[in-house]
Amino acid sequence: MKKVEAMTVSRALPRLDADNRSFWTGGKDGQLRLMQCQDCRTFIHPPRPVCRSCLSERVESVAVAGTGVVDTFTVNHQKWHKAMEVPYVIARVALDGAPGVFLTTNIVGCPVDSVDVGDRVRVKFEQQDDVFLPLFEKIG
Repeated sequence: MKKVEAMTVSRALPRLDADNRSFWTGGKDGQLRLMQCQDCRTFIHPPRPVCRSCLSERVESVAVAGTGVVDTFTVNHQKWHKAMEVPYVIARVALDGAPGVFLTTNIVGCPVDSVDVGDRVRVKFEQQDDVFLPLFEKIG
């Protein structure tokens, strides 16, 4: 199970619906959940009710490993909101076991200058209201 922490900074939250609810609330159970086509096994992100590869409507929410690799990143120094501490890392993470899926997220729990392309990371959920934001921390 992945650790869940209460957030100290208020972020804009997604509007939950039938398609995305499992992605945004899976952190309650410590699981990173993606939609997957049950016919061709393609992972679908962002969540959609129809597979983009084979157009099947047989898509289901499945738990994935919650680990991955930093594909690219930037360090933000602009204080866009008074409650947000800067600098912070915005990264694109290639998820293990979910070919073609990249999450845009934050790398947390380490100095911003220690993040690099190729770093191994794992999900760390932060709860805000009923949403569990999938952030990532470096492994090791």
